[in-house]
Amino acid sequence: MPPALDPSPAAHLPASYVLANARVPACLLAERSGPADAEGLVALDIAITDGRIAALTPPGAGGQDLPRLPLAGRLALPGLVDIHTHLDKGFIWPRAPNPDGSFEGAVRAVLADRVNWSEEDIARRFDFALRCAYAHGTVAIRTHLDSDGEPAEAAWRVFADMRDRWAGRIDLQAVGLMPIERMLDAAAVDRLIGLVREHGGRLGTYTYVTPHLDAGLERLFDAAERFGLALDLHIDERDSEARALHDIAVLTLRRRFEGPILAGHCCALALKDEAEIDRTLDLVAQAGIAVVALPLCNLYLQDRSAARTPRWRGITLLHEMAARGIEVMVASDNTRDPFYAYGDLDLVEVWREANRIAHLDHPFGDWPAIIARTPARHMGVAAGTLAPGARADLLVFTARSLNEVLTRPQADRIVLRAGKAIDRALPDYGELDDRMAPKDARG
Repeated sequence: MPPALDPSPAAHLPASYVLANARVPACLLAERSGPADAEGLVALDIAITDGRIAALTPPGAGGQDLPRLPLAGRLALPGLVDIHTHLDKGFIWPRAPNPDGSFEGAVRAVLADRVNWSEEDIARRFDFALRCAYAHGTVAIRTHLDSDGEPAEAAWRVFADMRDRWAGRIDLQAVGLMPIERMLDAAAVDRLIGLVREHGGRLGTYTYVTPHLDAGLERLFDAAERFGLALDLHIDERDSEARALHDIAVLTLRRRFEGPILAGHCCALALKDEAEIDRTLDLVAQAGIAVVALPLCNLYLQDRSAARTPRWRGITLLHEMAARGIEVMVASDNTRDPFYAYGDLDLVEVWREANRIAHLDHPFGDWPAIIARTPARHMGVAAGTLAPGARADLLVFTARSLNEVLTRPQADRIVLRAGKAIDRALPDYGELDDRMAPKDARG
């Protein structure tokens, strides 16, 4: 087999060259340049000039005057887009473990840890997370920021600084997150709106079963309409009897709300009867609400009880949504914090496990778009699709098929940014050791 592209960032790559005979999912091409195989992959040459994709052509059809780097049918993807994360609370697990792995235990652990959330602490962990995501091939991230209470302003300042510092490497967006009941507190809402508007963010909340749900949702939509804000919501994550997804769809249609809405989690839907599922999803499709599933975090949290195997696995109904034309995505969610003890902001891992958990195969169809093209479109960023003129941000694998790429962790993947291979060394956990002792112990 011909040698693969040299993954060393020190390797000399000319200003113009061709990745010859790559395979790319057809759903991630702006325009298809040839027939797709049984897995939905298209063989093509990717010509790169001055950091951008110059042309996408059938193998051997163009770029003969350029240096050719033979991929021999290896898989290539555009840079990945992680649309739902929590970078303000990431990587606190060593100092704030979840003693029983439950949702309630996670809430208690995070609330207790917030005393440690100085601006320096958030910035150190935030930057660590971005370096992980960058090494894995992510080019855009949306993070939720806890925006109720004392650390909120520090978190937004860190976000603004990181957005500037990482510009050109990772596009950053933020969502101001607050419990639905707090939407009834006018002062709290004013503070939230002020932070969101100052930093160009989105408005968010998390819903749960409460007598205040209806009133809270009305206030949420009032604020979004008044200030022209997009909504990004945590919905029906932990309560089997939850109904917020249905209610939000009804409210969107009744108020003729035109702003984008992204619904995260939507776990309770999987426990409803078929008639209720159909009613809810028909309304969601009519309202134009997009959905992001967070399979790894929800598998970790849902239906957890000591010495009992979980029955409810927390994944929402992606197939039924996609069949109705609802935009669906998956994302990393929490990373090494009380809500999810594991993870590394690696969307290839998330995609691999989502395929296994939700049966996004046989056929693969358009499912590769859930970590690239679809979240990029919803975020409004120029990423997630291979097209002439686009920046040459790519992941190149030794795998030659979707089956191969989803079978192994792909730790040897090559990440190209503007056509150049980056250093994929991950940050060492030891960098954060001085932040992992509780505040009182640090003095």
